Amino acid sequence: MSNIKLIIEERPSNIGNFMVGRLLPFREKRMVGPFAFIDHMGPTCMSDYENLDVPPHPHIGLSTLTYLFEGSIMHKDSLGTEMEIKPGQINWMTAGKGIVHSERTPEYLRSSNKMLHGLQIWVALPKELEEMEPSFFHVPENEIPEWKADNIAFKLIAGEILGKKSPVPVYSPLYLLELKSTTRQTVTIGKDLFGESALYILEGSIESEGNTFGPKQILIAKDSKLCTFDIAENTTIYIFGGEPFPEERIIYWNFVASTKELIEKAKEKWLAQTFDKVPGESEFVPLPEQNKK
Repeated sequence: MSNIKLIIEERPSNIGNFMVGRLLPFREKRMVGPFAFIDHMGPTCMSDYENLDVPPHPHIGLSTLTYLFEGSIMHKDSLGTEMEIKPGQINWMTAGKGIVHSERTPEYLRSSNKMLHGLQIWVALPKELEEMEPSFFHVPENEIPEWKADNIAFKLIAGEILGKKSPVPVYSPLYLLELKSTTRQTVTIGKDLFGESALYILEGSIESEGNTFGPKQILIAKDSKLCTFDIAENTTIYIFGGEPFPEERIIYWNFVASTKELIEKAKEKWLAQTFDKVPGESEFVPLPEQNKK
């Protein structure tokens, strides 16, 4: 019997002036463990007059994780953080009760041709922490746990699993693993997974129970463990998941919360522009209703 519950195809969406492929949420599956949202950005080649420009916008009730394969993004937030993220590094921003941030092409790249390719992920906070103080954490590439086993290169981007622990300060049991293989072989780590789990194919392909799956597909397991599968040569996949929360989460725009009241409070606060400001920024992204007027 197949252990695959859902096969999700990447769907196009927009982030600012940039096209992305949305992986979560999906109609049939709103979350995988605490993972509430995943966007695959690019790969996109931008000319000397094209830039990523996402003006200040708010978040509540979640942590955001940005992980780039190519390119660079300048992150600025209402805590006063100003951090350029480059390939292989991790930006981990915890919104808690509320944070505002912008994402733009760094100034020194704005007049040149450039690539942008990466993942942006939202991880919901446990109910008791969803109104915690906001924070920001940056992890250099050389601090991310990496190892090889059975000719597969592993990287633990966030969480704790397989006897390894990422320095990213997560707030619930979860894992986000990168697997890279240059040769065809069998992967058998299902027994080490927990909670809900899913697999995203960035490049290459995998084969499971006679079925072949390729890039831009996400496979969600039925029983929290991904069974043994074959990974093709020159393939990169991401296995992610963790313990689900006992309460459902409401996702509205950039807000994630366990109650409608927290969502409404955040909407009113953004409409009134009483969130803390991002230093040096004067633009902002309007609440969706405003765009319809």
